[in-house]
Amino acid sequence: MTEMNGAKAITQSLINHDVQYVFGIPGAKVDQLFDDLQYSKDPKTPKLIIARHEQNAAFMASGIGRLTGKPGIVAVTSGPGVTNLATGLVTATAENDPIVAIGGQVKRDDLARLTHQSIASTALMAPTTKFTAEIQDANNLSEAFSNAYQISMQAKKGATFLSVPQNVLSDTVTRPVMKAPKPVRQGIPDPIDLKKLADAIRSAKLPVILTGMRASDDETAAGIRHFLKKVPLPVVETYQSAGVISHDLEDSYFGRVGLFRNQPGDLLLKKSDLVIAVGYDPIEYEARNWNHDRKGQIINLDSVLPELTADYQPDLILQGNIAASLEAVSDAFALGFTLSAETNTYLDSLRHKLEKRDVPPVSDNKDLVHPLSIVQELQKRVDDSMTVTVDVGSHYIWMARHFRSYEPRHLLFSNGMQTLGVALPWAISAALVRPNTQIVSVSGDGGFLFSGQELETAVREHLNIVHLIWDDGYYDMVRFQEKAKYGRESGVKFGPVDFAKYAESFGATGLRVDRDHSLSEVLDQAFATDGPVVVDIPVDYADNAELAKEMLPDKFN
Repeated sequence: MTEMNGAKAITQSLINHDVQYVFGIPGAKVDQLFDDLQYSKDPKTPKLIIARHEQNAAFMASGIGRLTGKPGIVAVTSGPGVTNLATGLVTATAENDPIVAIGGQVKRDDLARLTHQSIASTALMAPTTKFTAEIQDANNLSEAFSNAYQISMQAKKGATFLSVPQNVLSDTVTRPVMKAPKPVRQGIPDPIDLKKLADAIRSAKLPVILTGMRASDDETAAGIRHFLKKVPLPVVETYQSAGVISHDLEDSYFGRVGLFRNQPGDLLLKKSDLVIAVGYDPIEYEARNWNHDRKGQIINLDSVLPELTADYQPDLILQGNIAASLEAVSDAFALGFTLSAETNTYLDSLRHKLEKRDVPPVSDNKDLVHPLSIVQELQKRVDDSMTVTVDVGSHYIWMARHFRSYEPRHLLFSNGMQTLGVALPWAISAALVRPNTQIVSVSGDGGFLFSGQELETAVREHLNIVHLIWDDGYYDMVRFQEKAKYGRESGVKFGPVDFAKYAESFGATGLRVDRDHSLSEVLDQAFATDGPVVVDIPVDYADNAELAKEMLPDKFN
């Protein structure tokens, strides 16, 4: 093999694994890798995307992981470069997004000394990832990367971390670079257990499917859709499984669950005598919130074993490839399947509740826009090819509750960690992997400034992103909970920002909804504009007081 150093071995490993992008911020301990990526003459070398903060670079990598199912790659320097990754990596691990993170480190002979930017990186990252390793020999770099890549994709997917001392990157590599690992496919559960699932569906009066985060990849979503065409059961989505139900199956959709109670989906789960949890993870919506005191069976179908709690003890656990398992179960319904007339009447009443709650109220306030009006106007302009990324805040509740999506992983939420700042970095990832489509990101005015500096990244990369800011001058998701608990608010007010001028300072387009510029006309202009656009929307959160009454008690803890 041609002699190479550690940095070149990593670059070649990235190429062998068909990595398209590397996100990050350079520094002295990792600059050899950045130099090699920047000036490699191999046309298959991943494109280096320089971010404005390591946390956002990790979010961009997790966006790649969520959208493609293959690990996103982030590379940063030592010390604070590594520590700034922590939030992005724990979010990815909690929310099933594969990432391989590469962190620079001081030279090997400085590891035991108190030197500049010397920290125990692997110890720091161990609780936030599935796998960590510090590489002491350049010959191990390619092997370590290949294993980190493979582990990040194994169910449950998540982040992995490699710490690479500076002189390991410069040392000579004599061992061949690893090829990409072959995909490992799961089989299906025992046919006896699949028959038990089919029999349980036939015996149930009101069987319901609860889809979770591991139901939302393309293969699994297609398997669920194929199953529903043979066995038309009602479906409730968690936030991260948004889009599993397609247009032609909309009669099976009964909303999403999470955060708030007494939604149609909650009522359906409570009444059901059989819940089939497909790809469900308790971090999305704990079973104590939907299964406490309910009666009826639970069957768990997933690629991983479930976490068992007092409130989640499935009567049957099926582990394996979800799509293939559903295909096998559907074969048991060759003669078709129908729910009873009584059950269909009840489901019709829930559908009516879903439709009725999406209608915006009439408002006399000409200075503020009701959340449902924003959702409605956005819904009119978003087609199935578009991707919508949503940050965390009060807007997140309204979007999760009311915005419809009909393709898997085209409506993205941070559900497990509820991490502020994800929307714009995820939108950047979506614009890179889904070129020639419109990307929309949505945030509050608080969360936007957690990652708003990445507007420069979006401008630099010439990405078509429309970013909506629901602007009210508060950390409102905290504010309305405080008012519900204490009758007053504390620590949630901040000063005004001219977001249109902020956008323009980065070279983006800035627009604002006001009395002279309606939401409808501003959105039309935004969607017709090339490049990144920021739309400042003054929002009326007066109805959040009603939302607070529906919040689950444990969310106030």
